[in-house]
Amino acid sequence: MKSSAPAASPAAPNGKARAPRAPAKAANTAHAPHEVRIIGGLWRRSRLPVPDAPGLRPTPDRVRETLFNWLGQDLAGWTVLDAFAGTGALGFEAASRGAAAVTLIESDPRLARGLEASRLRLGATATTTVLATDAIAWMRRRPAAFDLVLLDPPFAADLFAPALAAAAGVTVPAGWVYLEAGTEYDDAALAPHGFSRHRHLRAGAVHAHLLRKA
Repeated sequence: MKSSAPAASPAAPNGKARAPRAPAKAANTAHAPHEVRIIGGLWRRSRLPVPDAPGLRPTPDRVRETLFNWLGQDLAGWTVLDAFAGTGALGFEAASRGAAAVTLIESDPRLARGLEASRLRLGATATTTVLATDAIAWMRRRPAAFDLVLLDPPFAADLFAPALAAAAGVTVPAGWVYLEAGTEYDDAALAPHGFSRHRHLRAGAVHAHLLRKA
């Protein structure tokens, strides 16, 4: 059982008692603003808000930087789909680097409104479109039209297999899919969906995969 009496101040190196330290202020993280930044291109250093939302986990800066190093810094002329857009960090990064058309899909209406606000603030209305709908259902109804599909579904939702299957239908031949997951996917797991693994990176709990459509 801990004593309720205050502990004596420790002695300083010169033998004199140190003044007691003031208690550190607790960090007020409950309502602290959160942001991610666009790393490269036209809107480099622009910040995107990260609202408090269950399952929202923006792709870390290091992982995004690696992904666009894999793809090349210039995406001029590319058509891109950010299928689980969240904050839009991946989709707006692609648009910032010159993609001709970026579609950002988000099923949460509040997050979709935030994406639209970021789109307007960045001045990205000519190259980006925000859709508030279910990404997998939307992909299943579309033809192959995208050079790059970005897949970062909530890890707890177990959407990886249906998302990959749907993405295969909208990715052009020899196109790219970025998959962010909590586990590693090898070629054996990807082959049924028509993909092979081109690159892989682990950063903490995140496994980042760059896939090529066969």
